[in-house]
Formats: sequence, structure tokens, C-alpha cells
Amino acid sequence: MLGLPDTITACLFDLDGVLTKTATVHACAWKEMFDDFLDELGEPPFELPGEYDAYVDGKPRYDGVRSFLAARGIEADEQLVRTLADRKNDLVLAIMRRDGVEAYEGSVRYAEAARDAGLRRAVVSSSANAGEVLAAARIDHLFETVIDGVVADRGALDGKPAPDMFLAGAGALHTPPSKAAVFEDALAGVEAGRAGSFGYVVGVDRSGQARALRGRGADIVVTDLADLLDVAA
Repeated sequence: MLGLPDTITACLFDLDGVLTKTATVHACAWKEMFDDFLDELGEPPFELPGEYDAYVDGKPRYDGVRSFLAARGIEADEQLVRTLADRKNDLVLAIMRRDGVEAYEGSVRYAEAARDAGLRRAVVSSSANAGEVLAAARIDHLFETVIDGVVADRGALDGKPAPDMFLAGAGALHTPPSKAAVFEDALAGVEAGRAGSFGYVVGVDRSGQARALRGRGADIVVTDLADLLDVAA
């Protein structure tokens, strides 16, 4: 059904890069924020896509800041981490409010098909702004629940690559992980899907990292969710 094993009854979708075209917005915001900070230290600029993919993509923004600074050997207290992370979030919100949010047409088709087939559906995103993004893209009606950064903070859930948020999404849909499929474009998110022993992990390759997605545990890699509809047909 829908290119998934017959045992799957629920779909857990990442947001940025899977459902909406906001992954590039996040990447640009990370680069602008880090470049300004690194310039003050006389450090080389933040590398896209290398350092973005390796250290921040798919992770809660505080964890992303910690991960990148540690990789660069830059010591930082929690106040600096929060300052940098909040600056990045402000940049993202400013860009989205200025330019709007666009959903991937193939992902919308797939989510509609999943709904029509009776599969349960949740969005699982490290972003604290997931609800706002879904509403701006006008696709919030396609999903039954959202597990986002706010929910993660409230429940003390570890961010990706830990499976906690996806497990919370499956729980909210009253579905065991073995019967849920994870849809992710981030390496950390695919790792989380595999770590949680989910029934199927779909890697979405928007940036030429199909091999890496498979290496982290994706059962299948597609360039667009509509490709799964073609498989199902």
C-alpha cells in the first residue's frame, strides 16, 4: 500500500525537506548566523552542505549549535548556545514571513493518499515552529497530530538521532513502532527511525545524499514521496 509494506498502518513525516520546502531556508539561516559568529572569532565560514548535514540538520537547534561548536573545538556556555540558536530561529521566521512557505506537491499528494487509504498520520519535527509552518503551507488539515520542539521540551524528549520524538508520534497515533513508517530527509532523522525499530524508514533525498541515507538505515530512498505512489501503482 502506497509503496509501503502491508504491515504499516501509520506514517510519521518529518517536516522541513520532506513536506515543505523549508530545509534550504534553515540551511541559509544557519549559515548566516554561524558566519557572523565565526567571523568575529577569525574562523573559516560555516560549510554548506558538509557541516550542515553532519552537525545540525534534523536536530533541535540547541543541539545543533552544541554539535557544530564542539566539532570546531569552540568552547561555549549555555548562554552562548541559546543566543546563537535563538538568533538562527529569528532569521528563519523572518524569511518565512517574508517569502511564505511552499509544500512539495508530491508530498501533498502522498499525504492525501495516505489519509484516503486510512493510514494514521503525524508530523514529527525538531522545529518549535512546526505548527506555524504547516498552517502557512496550508497542509495542517492532513495530519492528526504534531510532535515538535515544544512537545519535546515539555516531555524532556531527546532530539534526533535519538528515536524519542518518533516514538512519541507513534504513541500519539496509538500505533506500535513496528507498524509505523518514518519519512526523513536528514541523516540524523533516518538514524532515529532505525534506532526506534520502526517498521519502515523512507529516506527522502533532496540534496544528493542517497548513499548516506541508505548507510544510516533507510529501507528505501526516493527523491520525492510521489515516487512511492508510482511504486504502489
